[in-house]
Amino acid sequence: MTAQGPGSVGTIHERAVVDAGARLGDGVEIGPFAVIGPGVSIGAGTTVGAHAVIKGPTSIGRDNRIFQFASIGEDPQDKKYDGELTRLEIGDRNTIREFCTLNRGTVQDSGVTRIGDDNWIMAYVHVAHDCVVGNNIVLANGVTLAGHVTVGDHAVLGGFSGVHQFCSIGAHSFLGMFSGVTRDVPDYVTVSGHPAAPHGINAEGLKRRGFSDGQIRNIRNAYRLLYRSKLRLEEAQARLTELAASQPEIAPLVRFLKASRRSIVR
Repeated sequence: MTAQGPGSVGTIHERAVVDAGARLGDGVEIGPFAVIGPGVSIGAGTTVGAHAVIKGPTSIGRDNRIFQFASIGEDPQDKKYDGELTRLEIGDRNTIREFCTLNRGTVQDSGVTRIGDDNWIMAYVHVAHDCVVGNNIVLANGVTLAGHVTVGDHAVLGGFSGVHQFCSIGAHSFLGMFSGVTRDVPDYVTVSGHPAAPHGINAEGLKRRGFSDGQIRNIRNAYRLLYRSKLRLEEAQARLTELAASQPEIAPLVRFLKASRRSIVR
């Protein structure tokens, strides 16, 4: 077992296995039969439940809650992976529930899977290699992110949603339960179905996050321009770019559309 720092009030259960090369911050708690491998760094105040397995190289920030039976930092599920040194980086104050599987990156991409801060990751979620998950995101039970997926801040992915590799999920978007996403989902948009189709904007989520009535109205009008005006995508983008000059809340949507790699659900 590796020792914690002076003054630590954390505990390592006597039946946990913690490699001497792991680094644990003050107040870290490790449950029985948990396995913490070499190259793992866990920040202060984080708790790791019974039977969880964390493999390095993995860095985990402060005040995370990792529940029992989670698998964190395992090798990527990619046939091209050949033992290269890749990483998983997790930020602060995340909740990671039972049986989640969060894999490291691959050298075919940046070599890093990244998860930000304040995320709520429910049971049986899979985050594959090279994904980038932002902040304040909800991944409900059974959500599956294939490799190279990006998820923007404040997105909500409903239970058992699946996202195809290389897709991007925009900030403040909402995926209904069992959604099958094969194209990019723009900021603010609500989708559902298999394949996923657009169904308006995430107005309730925007209200909860402090968007004004005027801002929500502008975003709704932008959605109508993008999806209901019968304009070609390039024409709609040009109109939205003009609107963004006086409506700053539209600017993230414009940036998302310009950066889209797989086109958008439409």
